[in-house]
Amino acid sequence: MPRIAGVDIPPNKVCKIAFRYIYGIGPKSAAAICDEMGIEYDRKTRDLTDEEVTKISALIERRFMVEGHLRRSITQNLARLKNIRCYRGIRHIRCLPVRGQGTQSNARTRKGKKKTVAGKKSVKQMR
Repeated sequence: MPRIAGVDIPPNKVCKIAFRYIYGIGPKSAAAICDEMGIEYDRKTRDLTDEEVTKISALIERRFMVEGHLRRSITQNLARLKNIRCYRGIRHIRCLPVRGQGTQSNARTRKGKKKTVAGKKSVKQMR
């Protein structure tokens, strides 16, 4: 089982799919890695030589931000937005949608379960 960028790549998968097990590598990045290394898309990862695995690891380390480094970068960017108190940062702090979505009727996933308001009576109870 080859180990690339600190991740055990499954041996029975095709290279183009197996590279996607690395956080930060998607379909296009996996295809680009295969193209640059001259690896066929349908080749299994167990058929890769140690030399090829070493070259792939070096390529990924050089060209892509993956795994822990990428996670840390995302976390730092969110923390920066929150610290400078910009609109996006405030939306993150309040757990509201960040990218312009409305919240009056939807956004239940982001806002969480409905919170009951004490003292609010429905129309039926008022009559």
